[in-house]
Amino acid sequence: MTLNVENVLVALSKVIEPDLKKDLVALGMIKNLEVKEKNVSFTIVLTTPACPFKDSMKRACEKAIKELVDAQAIVEITMESSTTGKTKNDSELLPGVKNIVAIASGKGGVGKSTVAANLAVSLARTGAKVGLVDADIYGPSVPLMFGAIDNQLTTVDVDGKTKVLPLRKHGVSIVSIGFFVDATRALVWRGPMAAGTLKQLFTDVEWGELDYLLIDLPPGTGDIHLTIVQTLGLTGAVVVSTPQEVALADARKAVSMFENQKVGVKILGMVENMAWFTPAELPDNKYYLFGKDGCKKLAEKMNVPFLGEVPIIQSVCESGDMGIPAALDSNNSAQAYFDKIAGNLASEISKLNAGMRSKVVTITH
Repeated sequence: MTLNVENVLVALSKVIEPDLKKDLVALGMIKNLEVKEKNVSFTIVLTTPACPFKDSMKRACEKAIKELVDAQAIVEITMESSTTGKTKNDSELLPGVKNIVAIASGKGGVGKSTVAANLAVSLARTGAKVGLVDADIYGPSVPLMFGAIDNQLTTVDVDGKTKVLPLRKHGVSIVSIGFFVDATRALVWRGPMAAGTLKQLFTDVEWGELDYLLIDLPPGTGDIHLTIVQTLGLTGAVVVSTPQEVALADARKAVSMFENQKVGVKILGMVENMAWFTPAELPDNKYYLFGKDGCKKLAEKMNVPFLGEVPIIQSVCESGDMGIPAALDSNNSAQAYFDKIAGNLASEISKLNAGMRSKVVTITH
């Protein structure tokens, strides 16, 4: 077969995007295709920089060209991304934010804030523009986990209005109620006052352009959660739980709250934290201290995606206390777990935005 643009496109039409289940050419993901003698160059435009399949798609494209067109072809592929978003946000409160994701849990103590902070970092490391709102106004912990307890936020004038600029740390734009109150004192607020203050974390902040805005919600279900839903056009929610039955019971309630017809927020997936413990001196052993696969089984039962699991790793806690999320450290074994979950979350968002939400529970890479 002659090595030309038309035949290369035919070959690339055989490469299927794993999430969207259509070929790359039909999806318009192939750009700037050029063929000069034996040299083929083009760009693959991903739906998110956090796409977990980018390497496999690159290999599949090269293989298709060599097998179907010319085995001697020299293929050069550039990867770019254009994160998809829900178009209804274009005219809403945060027009520059493509995807707004609530990170929730049915109860406290399951590591929700730790998961939210590390997912934000993992997404940012892929090149995505990421923001994180610490909406856990009764117990804000994001300033500590990002080493920003003593940081002061600055303001900027936008169309005659004074807006707060988020703090940029570890590649993530963060805002927390902890920046505006004494972190050593408990906040004694009734629901309406707390909900009103929370709105200001969005309306009075100049977020700019973001691919993902993660919201670390307080545990449970209540006024603050409803305020978020009513105020923002959420892309979806992630529910964090441990495999322990008492935590799973509350996780069920959280899933049910978001998927209630009156709320109507899609569950993008569930994350199992504290899944097992492996002692350093016994690296091949796994001890399921809180039960095995509880969250994974619940996700399957409730027909929502299972995004992944994070074992009990001492350095995750230590890194958070030092203000350096574990997902930043390539020498920390936790990084791979958070990166996988972030990739799966980005995939679910892409599928949802494309109107092709996955019907399976697990994602095989």
